[in-house]
Amino acid sequence: MTHILILYSTTDGHTVKICERLQQVIEQLGHHVTVVPISDAERLDLQSFDAIVIGASIRYGKHSKQVTEFIRCNTPLLDSKPNAFFSVNIVARKPNKNQPDTNPYLKKFLKQIAWRPQALAVFAGMLDYPRYGFFDRTMIRFIMWMTKGPTDPTAVIEFTDWQQVEAFGRRIGEMGGK
Repeated sequence: MTHILILYSTTDGHTVKICERLQQVIEQLGHHVTVVPISDAERLDLQSFDAIVIGASIRYGKHSKQVTEFIRCNTPLLDSKPNAFFSVNIVARKPNKNQPDTNPYLKKFLKQIAWRPQALAVFAGMLDYPRYGFFDRTMIRFIMWMTKGPTDPTAVIEFTDWQQVEAFGRRIGEMGGK
């Protein structure tokens, strides 16, 4: 049994839901999984994990600076183990932008970091207008209007393809078995 760490950064909590599904899938394959916010990573003995996965959401076109900083500070460690990265963003709701090589946010992010994850995924996130504050709701509605997405301020729409998440979980589980 291998011990796999999933670190995450989330804006509204949907990335945590994806991490929990990944955890279920990977643990069904016989591995032990620890899911921790990337903000708590410094309290962990990162060397003790057999594989490391990082998941991060997008807000206004960018991943959290905390994610970039963690990767910058830990690239040699990440490179020394089986590893993976996934991005959660609403643009991935579009069929032509839902793969690592077609998602503009992931492509841009990978150009900004030295780390080259061994496995990559992009998952469509969730739109939850009622949960957002006035500013975010207004800005996200404007972005959705520009990109021909849903703009109803009462809409709650989950775009995530859970089969895609589960397939990525199986892929991580296979990596952990090496």
